[in-house]
Amino acid sequence: MTKVRYAGVDGMSFMFYNHCSQQYHHSFIAVDPSLGPLVLSVCLEEEENKLRVILRMKECSLHGTFSLSLFTNMPSAVELAKRLCDKVTVPKFDVVSYLKAPVLITAFDEHRVSSNFKFGVLYQKEGQFTEEDILSNNEESEKFRDFLSILGDTIQLQGFTGFRGGLDVCHGQTGNEAVFTSFNGREIIFHVATKLPYTEADPQQLQRKRHIGNDIVALVYQEGQTPFLCDVIKSHFLHCFVVVRRVQREQEAGGVAYQVSVTAREDVPPFGPVIPDPPLFTDSLQLREFLLAKLINAEISCYKAEQFNRLELRTRSSLLESLHNELFTRSRCMMGDPSVAVAPPSESTRGPSEGSGGFIENFKRAIRVRSHSFETLGVPRKNAGNSSQKPKVDKDAESDSSGTTELKDQASPQEEI
Repeated sequence: MTKVRYAGVDGMSFMFYNHCSQQYHHSFIAVDPSLGPLVLSVCLEEEENKLRVILRMKECSLHGTFSLSLFTNMPSAVELAKRLCDKVTVPKFDVVSYLKAPVLITAFDEHRVSSNFKFGVLYQKEGQFTEEDILSNNEESEKFRDFLSILGDTIQLQGFTGFRGGLDVCHGQTGNEAVFTSFNGREIIFHVATKLPYTEADPQQLQRKRHIGNDIVALVYQEGQTPFLCDVIKSHFLHCFVVVRRVQREQEAGGVAYQVSVTAREDVPPFGPVIPDPPLFTDSLQLREFLLAKLINAEISCYKAEQFNRLELRTRSSLLESLHNELFTRSRCMMGDPSVAVAPPSESTRGPSEGSGGFIENFKRAIRVRSHSFETLGVPRKNAGNSSQKPKVDKDAESDSSGTTELKDQASPQEEI
């Protein structure tokens, strides 16, 4: 039986590592006239009498399993590639003989995987409608501090060794405190606006905006009934806000609940968990679990938005070309080709996979460039009267909505929680 599936980048992240890198497999490379660099991996799963095939292209990766009963003889790399993608036109593939190829291929497959997240936290008081008002808040109410304690622990940044999300842990240039937590194996740090440096003479509070505006998802904690307008914070990055308001329940004296709503740009795909009806939480632990899962899934989903997706495709294309070239060069050296020489990596640039060479450095460089390239996306600034970020009902897909619904047998940290 033939099984061919399209898989989003997230769902493919661990396919090679889990199914191929630790088993008998071969990888092949080629440059297609129309598709560009191709990296093919083929794993023989003898117990199930099938071949598992992964084809990496500039725009996506394709995965398929093929029963050996389909073939009279063992199929060629070209035949398998064409079964996954009929647009493949190369007459042959070159075999990858470099012994550390699995390390390089795994690094490419997992370039979208992150175990760390950073989120902004805005504090909105009654009557505050503008970005300047919200970012100028310095005093934290006891209720706001109670809410922060639900999210995580307040830590001292000086000497902090966990994930810092761009905050300074040496010289105090980004304040003295932050909120940090761990959740399902992930480290999360919150850029709390009131804990970031305040500049008296700067009504825009650019020191705070520098961090909050560069987050992709932000929490908004509200005190009072003033609505949060989604176009208040001008940012190329921010695509989703999770809004939380503390409310007093009349039916139970002293009873406190937190009301939750979500607003996101229109091109952000649905994500869970589902907001309950009514959208109220009375248990702090349940609120914490819900908010952390919602925030992580929101960021994963935001990467599917048009602007982020364009940047991801450019990053992926660059990394794939670098991977192909590295595998080709090192395989030729492995076979003793005198016309090809590879300079060993210097001690200063050698990473965890020592001796893995240029692709790892290009990989790191591409990720750094991606992290600072959103200003080049051409995203128009939103005008207050014509927001490109409209409130919408919280959406939840019937199945996983992070782009990996077809990989039911593959659990990835980048899939929804």
